[in-house]
Amino acid sequence: MSEPMAEAAVLALISAEPLDAHAIEDFVAAPANGALVAFRGIVRDHDHGEAVSALEYRAHPEAQRFLEECCRAVSEQTGLRVAAAHRIGPLVVGDLALVAAVAAAHRAEAFAACERLVEEIKRTVPIWKRQHLADGETEWVGL
Repeated sequence: MSEPMAEAAVLALISAEPLDAHAIEDFVAAPANGALVAFRGIVRDHDHGEAVSALEYRAHPEAQRFLEECCRAVSEQTGLRVAAAHRIGPLVVGDLALVAAVAAAHRAEAFAACERLVEEIKRTVPIWKRQHLADGETEWVGL
C-alpha cells in the first residue's frame, strides 16, 4: 500500500487495500464547513450492456503523484480541503474503487469542487481498468 501524501489541505492515496471512505471524508471536515460532498465510485455489475463480474485496476508507478496534483490543483483553485483515494488491484461488484471528498462553507461550492475533482482524476490519473465480463471475456478500459 502506498503511503498517503498529505499537507494541510490535501490528501491523496493510491491503495491496494480497501478504502476507508469515512477517513477520507473526515480529512476534509472542519468546524467552518457546513457542507461536505463525497463521491464514492462503486464497482457495478454491468458496463455498456455487458454483465461485469469483477474488475482489476492497475496504476502507473507515478499515479500517486498525478492524484496528488489533481487534489492540489482543486484545492488551490477553490481554497478548500480536498481528499481522494483510488483503489488498485482486484475488486468485486460492490467494492469502493474511488472516494473523493471536498468540504466548504456552502453546498454549491462543495458540489462544484467535488465534481471538478472527480472529472480531473478520471481525465489525468494513469489508472486503467480491466473488466472481467460474465461470459469469461476481459476488456481494458482507459488505455
